[in-house]
Amino acid sequence: MREKIRILIIDDDQELCSIIEKYLRNAEYTVDISYTGAGGLNMALTGDYHLIVLDIMLPQINGLSILTEIRKQSVVPVLMLTAKNEESDKVRGLQLGADDYLTKPFSMAELMARIDSLVRRYTTFNRTAGAEKTLNLKHLTLDTQTRVVLLDNKVLALTGKEFELLYFLAAHKGQIFTKRQIYQQVLGDEYAFDDSNIMSFISKLRKKIEADAAQPFFIQTVRGVGYRFNQEG
Repeated sequence: MREKIRILIIDDDQELCSIIEKYLRNAEYTVDISYTGAGGLNMALTGDYHLIVLDIMLPQINGLSILTEIRKQSVVPVLMLTAKNEESDKVRGLQLGADDYLTKPFSMAELMARIDSLVRRYTTFNRTAGAEKTLNLKHLTLDTQTRVVLLDNKVLALTGKEFELLYFLAAHKGQIFTKRQIYQQVLGDEYAFDDSNIMSFISKLRKKIEADAAQPFFIQTVRGVGYRFNQEG
């Protein structure tokens, strides 16, 4: 039984919501639904959810605006749905903090696979973050208290920001982040729209943790979007 795993669906397509709800309940998830942007935003900000399925095309308040408000106070995974199939919409959603993206029409099997994956990552990360001691990865160990990183039991000489970058990506293993998100989350500054800064930052860290920086295993480039930490790492 999936106890207390709650999912919010925000979509004005009532027929689609009914189908998604049926599949989620069959998988033993608890489901709430909002058919309006305003109502969905209120539920997202006041409810305790493990995942939000959010349509981008909504009346009055669109999905991107809702996502922006959610990200001001929550890191809950958000799976964006849209009838559009434009690369710019996908990138925009990811830039604003969406965790995954699915274009309508889609199969329920694919939707359920993505939902299961996002919920699994979120619950796993929360358990790891709650420990606040070490993050154990393939060949790498990060001690969050001493800020020491071991590669095959050898201490790496990382700067403070390099440690924060590595921990940020590794703690969200498999999740894609844009350069904007990395810059804001790790450096704590407003994004300067200078992609070369982040590329240089990533490059320096790769040289310290990768066996071959030219063919990185840990920090992977997602063309046209950004970077992610290898799920197999």
